[in-house]
Parts: sequence; structure tokens; C-alpha cells
Amino acid sequence: MNLVGKVIGNRYEILEKIGEGGMATVYKARCNILKRYVAVKVLRDEFTTDEEFIKRFNSEAQSAASLTHPNIVSIYDVGQEENIYYIVMELVQGKTLKEIINEDGVLPWKWSVNIAIQVASALEMAHRNNIVHRDIKPHNIIITEEGIAKVTDFGIAKAVSNSTITAFGTTIGSVHYFSPEHARGGYTDAKSDIYSLGVVMYEMLTGRVPFDADTPVSIALKHMQEKPVEPIKLNPSIPLAINKIIMKAMEKEISLRYQSATEMLKDLSMSLKDPEGNFVKRNSETMQYTQRIPSLNDEMEEEKTRKTTDKKKKGKLATYFAQHPTAKKVWITVIAIAIIVLIPLIGYGATKLILDGGKAPQVALKDVKNMTVDEAKAAYKNDKVNIEIEEVHDKEVEEGKIISQEPPYSEGKTVDENSTIKFTVSLGAQKVEMKKVVGMKFDEAKELLEEMELEVEKIEETSKTVEKDYVTKQDPEEGEELETGDKVKVYVSIGTGIKKVNVPYVIGETESSAKKKLSDLEVTVVYEEDTTKVNGKVLKQSIDAGESVDEGTKITITVNRIEAIKTGTIKLNLKSLLGADSTIDTDPETGAEINSTVNLRIEVGGDTVYRDTSRKDSTDITATASGKGTVTVKIFVNEVKRKEVQFDLSVANPVLVID
Repeated sequence: MNLVGKVIGNRYEILEKIGEGGMATVYKARCNILKRYVAVKVLRDEFTTDEEFIKRFNSEAQSAASLTHPNIVSIYDVGQEENIYYIVMELVQGKTLKEIINEDGVLPWKWSVNIAIQVASALEMAHRNNIVHRDIKPHNIIITEEGIAKVTDFGIAKAVSNSTITAFGTTIGSVHYFSPEHARGGYTDAKSDIYSLGVVMYEMLTGRVPFDADTPVSIALKHMQEKPVEPIKLNPSIPLAINKIIMKAMEKEISLRYQSATEMLKDLSMSLKDPEGNFVKRNSETMQYTQRIPSLNDEMEEEKTRKTTDKKKKGKLATYFAQHPTAKKVWITVIAIAIIVLIPLIGYGATKLILDGGKAPQVALKDVKNMTVDEAKAAYKNDKVNIEIEEVHDKEVEEGKIISQEPPYSEGKTVDENSTIKFTVSLGAQKVEMKKVVGMKFDEAKELLEEMELEVEKIEETSKTVEKDYVTKQDPEEGEELETGDKVKVYVSIGTGIKKVNVPYVIGETESSAKKKLSDLEVTVVYEEDTTKVNGKVLKQSIDAGESVDEGTKITITVNRIEAIKTGTIKLNLKSLLGADSTIDTDPETGAEINSTVNLRIEVGGDTVYRDTSRKDSTDITATASGKGTVTVKIFVNEVKRKEVQFDLSVANPVLVID
């Protein structure tokens, strides 16, 4: 169904088709009441008899119309006219994010994060209103000419409740951006949108989707089963924090993802301030096992039980001695003998210790350096000493061998029996994983690597793309395993090596004169029309005069181009245009002509240029058209539009023949 030229809802004049989706066609229209341009989404013909699709279409309107947010396309109206179901929404001038990715490939990380923040803000608003989008993808994100992101097409959004399952029992949308639970047809909620936003960020920063295959089913399986390649491995310029945000958003396990758009927004905002920061936390890091904490009543009950038990024991002992008086005498005698025997023994031991000068039995230290722990313990096998082990990393001493002992060994040195000897055992060289330092200032990179106990070799080089004192590359690469003490090479920019030039002032110059003055720069010319300014002169320049920039920097100049008004001739064969309707009837009695004329009106560019009563069989009606470039010519007969054509006035001696 082609609706161009029709008016629906008695107010929306359809001007042109601007897009087509899976279940609807989008038109640009003019609201004749509010005098503004709008977008009208019309349900495709094949779905107008499908009640399920109509319900879904209405659901989109009802869900999205309740949302008011600068990053969500506004819904103005919804209606039905005969078999036409339509939604009227804000007309956004710009490109879809998918078009931008296709044109530019990998996008700058700061720009990408800014877009992700705007989309997350839109989702935050929707989720607060219990609305899940379920189809977040670059195709549904429009970037305006001012750089504002607008989320559109709540085609499968549905107000959610505690029992909501994937809407309509089928998977709808682009499988490249599905969450695992969406792909398997399971429960979907706000965290499914977060997963899809993670995929969108992945594509913006790498120029590709994380999972791709020949069939949608294969892609869905990858979402459910495979771990994506970390985006930082595909694009090393991605900051560490951004990489972690994307990977957390794309966790397959829902509990490990961001639990809300608000939580993701917090990390995205922080990443702009600290792009290499370590603030993105895995949810598992904060999980704790459930513990039972005894209550005060429990402790009081335990104390009461203990006292009762002690009392019972004392009571039983007293009862036993009362019943057996002889046993009590025997116990008293045994205790007395023990005291009489032990006191002299204690005195003898003290006397002997004094006579020996207070010196305890001695154990000779052994030289156990470079022995294994088992070998060292065997050396002290027959000695009464306590062995304590401490393990440390040591690049020089083999793993498992003793580095030293405390007290340290020397020939003839002894220690007291029952002393503690501590063995320091080597764990071998400590392994460290090389960190990413590309993009960091050299001083920061050096500090980081020295904290890892690595030796840094600085190599200076010129760079046309990296600012002075920043790291351009590293050897070894990020993720490689090293040992403490290893040397790493860090290449550092000493400047661009590109000549600097001052931008001249060219506003008011002719195009050729401006290009000549800007010869050190790469000039791009755009044109616009301003009838208040001189034709052919520069209206503005993208870089202000006086700024110092690299030679060859791109600069755009805007040149005033006032298009001349041209006049052309319209020749109309009314008889041919009307066809069978051009027949003139006669009165059978009088022979007089009946209904021989019509009201003819010709409209050019919205203005009426010809209005008259004309005979139906006229073949040579002439009108004049004026305008710029190509204009639209409409022919109305008795105020019914019979013809609409385009008239190019830019050619020499333009003539439009209509028959």
C-alpha cells in the first residue's frame, strides 16, 4: 500500500516513505493542525488481518507513549482508519547508529561511551516504568545531527509483571544482539536490555558483533554457549575500564551482569574520568555464604546448661563420698603423697639448673641452604627442635630449595633444645602478567611496571598520531607471562614530527581565495543558502582563525550559494489527462452540451499558479511555473488531485508537458 499523497486521521498528510521495518512502514508526514513534520509508522498490509500483530503494534504505542525522555523518540498519537493502523511519532533528523558503524567502522571510545550513557539513561527510564525494550540494537538508535542518541521502535516492548515471559512466545528482532535467555526463549527482563547494550558497545568499539554465523540458530547458540573475544584484544586502544564494562554487561549468567541500568550508568560515567581504573567489580566478588550468628538467647541458654551440668557433677561427687567415707580418706592420702614427692623433685631440678649455670641442652645448627625441606628435616631428625616454614619468591634459588634459615648457620653454632628454626623456602621466580601500558604517560607506565618488579627500558620514537611522552607500543604485549626482574621495552613518543600551522581567517573570502589561503590544510567545502549574505562568499569555517594545528588537518568551510529562481512553462492536455471523463454529453431533446466544463487548478510548490473553468476537451492549456531546482506540480480537477509530477527548472528553457 502506497500512502504518499493521502491524508490520514484528517490531519496527517503523507509526504514520502523514509523507512521500512519487519512489521511496519515509516512515512514522513505533515501535521496540518500543528503545522509540523512527523513520522508515521503504518502496520504493513499483510499483518492487518493478524490480531496478534495488531495487539503487538498497539502495545508498542501504549508502552512508548507513557515515556518522556530526551533519549527516547516521543509518541504523539495512535489511530486506525479503515484497515490502516498507525502511530505518529517525533521525526528525528539523523542517521541510525548502524549506518554510522557501517560508514566509519571502529568508533572513538569516548564518543561510544557517551552514546552508551544516553541509551542506558533511556533504558533506566523505561525500566523504572516496568517497560523492557527487548530489541536494543544499532538499527533502533538514531543519532541526531547534534549528536543526541534517540532510542526508537519499542516493537516488542511489553509492560512486565512478576510473571512476564518472553512476549508472544517467539523470538523477534535481530539475533546478533539477543541475550542468552532471549535466544533460548526464556524469561527476559531489564537485564536482557543491558546485555544487548553491551553488544552494541562491543560493535561500536570493534566494528563487528561478538558472535556471527551463517544461520540465526547458530548465532543464538553462540550467545548461549560461547564466551566472546574480549574487545580490547580486537582493539587495543580500548581503555581497560571500558573493556570490563562491556564484558560485565555481556555476562551469560544474569546474576553476574549489571543488575540495573542505573548501576551500569555509574560505571560508564566513572570510565570517562578514570578510563584505566579498576573500579568495575564482578558481582561474585561481593557474594558471601550464609552464616548462622548465635543470638543472645542462644548464648544465655548455653551458659545455663553448663552451670547446670557442673552443679550436677559436684552433687554426684558429694553423694559418692557421703556413701563411701573410706574412699574419701584414700583420695586425701593420695593427694598428700603426691605433694610430698613432687616438691623435692622440683627443688632438685631447680638446684641442678643453677649448678649448670642455667644452660638448657643444646642442638648444633646444620647448614641446610639449597636443601629441600625434607632433606633439612632429615638433618634435624634426631634433634629436639621445632621447624617453621616460610615460602617466598626468589628468582635465583630453585623452587622447593631452602634460601636461608633463622637463626643463621655458622660453624659450631648451637641453639637450645625445643627452639624454633625457621626455613625460608623458594617458590621460584614470581610470575606476573604483562599489563597494557600503551596509551599511558611514560612516568605512569614506568611506575606500574616497577611495582610489578619489572625492569623498564625506554625507547624514544617519533609518532604522527601519539602525543609526546605517551607510550606508543610495548614489548612484550599485554597478557604475556613474565618473571619478576625481566626487562620490558616501552616505546615513547617524542612528538608528532608534523609541522604546525596557524589557521587564517577566510570568512568573507571567495571559495577559490579561501582554498588558496588554506593550502596547508585539507579543505572540505559545503554549501548553504543565505539570502542575507553575498553569494559565493565563505560564511563560516570549522576551525577558528589563529588556532595552531598540524599541517594537513581537515577544515570545513561553508560557502554561500544562492540558487536563482527559474521560470518554466507547463503545457496541459486536459482531455488526455481526463481520459473517458473528458466526454461531453448532449441533451437528446435540445442537442445542448451538458457538463462540458470543469474547475481546473494547477499548484506549483504548494502555490496555486492557475485557476479557471476549462472545457473538458481542452488540449492546449498553458501555465507558468517558477522556483528553484526541482518543484512539485499538482493538477486538481474539481478540487480532486488527478496528477502529481516533478518539474526540473534548472535545465535550459524548461517545459513540462502533462497529458
